[in-house]
Amino acid sequence: MSGERGRLGRFTDALLGGVRAAGDKARELRDEFRTSDEPERALVAPLLPGQELRYVGLGPVRASETHKAGRQLADVMGDELVDSLDPKVLFGLLNIVNPVVWVDAVLAPVRLAAGVLLLPGNAGALAAGLPQAAEPEPGRPPHQPAQREPIVLTEEQEAFRALFRLSQYRPLADQLAEIAYRRRYVFSGDLATLAGSLLLFLERYTGTPLAVTDTHLHLLRMGLRPDADRPDRRQPRVLWSVERGRVARVDSERGMAGLVQFSSTVFFDDGSWIRLTQPALRDDQSRFLTAIHEIPGQRPRP
Repeated sequence: MSGERGRLGRFTDALLGGVRAAGDKARELRDEFRTSDEPERALVAPLLPGQELRYVGLGPVRASETHKAGRQLADVMGDELVDSLDPKVLFGLLNIVNPVVWVDAVLAPVRLAAGVLLLPGNAGALAAGLPQAAEPEPGRPPHQPAQREPIVLTEEQEAFRALFRLSQYRPLADQLAEIAYRRRYVFSGDLATLAGSLLLFLERYTGTPLAVTDTHLHLLRMGLRPDADRPDRRQPRVLWSVERGRVARVDSERGMAGLVQFSSTVFFDDGSWIRLTQPALRDDQSRFLTAIHEIPGQRPRP
C-alpha cells in the first residue's frame, strides 16, 4: 500500500507541477501581451500623419489627488472654505475679477490645444455618446418656470458646454470655478491655461491615455484593450494636443516593481502645471521616460 501511495503522490506532484508551469507560462504570455504597445501604436499612428509615434500609454491618465503645492494651499484655505461652493467665494480664491472674461479665456486654450473648432457639429462628433441635456438642479420649485429656462449662450459657448457636459441651467463661469476649485490641489489653478485645458478633458473623459510623438503630446480617447480572444474594435481619437516645445519640464516618480501608480507633474511654458497619474508596468514606464528624454525634469532612478 505504501508503494502505491508513493507512486500516487509522485503522480500528483508531477500533475500539479505541470499545472503550475502551464499557469506561469500563461501569465507570462498575458503580461507580454498587456505590456507591449504594438496594438495601440498600430491604431494611433494613422491619426498623426507626419509625426513619429514614440509612446502610447496602456493605462488611463487622471489627475492625481495629492500634490505638495496643493496640500500647502489647502492649509492656507482652511476647513471653513473647503465646503463652500459659493461662486463669489470661489472667484475671490481664484482671483477672478470678471467671470465673463474668464469664461472666454477658458475657451481659447481649449480650442487651440484640442485642435478643434468648437462649433456644435464638431463638438457633438467629438463628444460621441453625449447624453440628453441636463435637467434643472434638484430642489428648485417647479412653480418657478424662469429658473428652468436654459441660459442663453453664444454658439461657441454652447458647443463648449455640450462638449464638457456642463449644465444648461447654471452660468458657465460658476461651473468652471467649481471645477478649478475642486482640482486646484493638483494643478496650477487657472483653467485658462494649457494645464487647465488638459484638466477639462480629464474631467470630461475616462480611459484617456497619453501619446508622445517627436513633435507633440496628445491625450487620446481610446478605451481599454479587449481580452486576447476578442476582436479589437477601438477607434481612437485625439482629444487634446500640445507641441512638445510648450512643455517646459516633466518630473516623474516611479513606485515599486509591478503594477504601480506612475506619477508625473507636467509644467508648461505659460507657467501652468498639472500632476498626472496612471497605472503602468515597468515596461510602460520605461517607454514613456524614453519618449520624453529630451524634455528637462527629474527622472526616477533605474
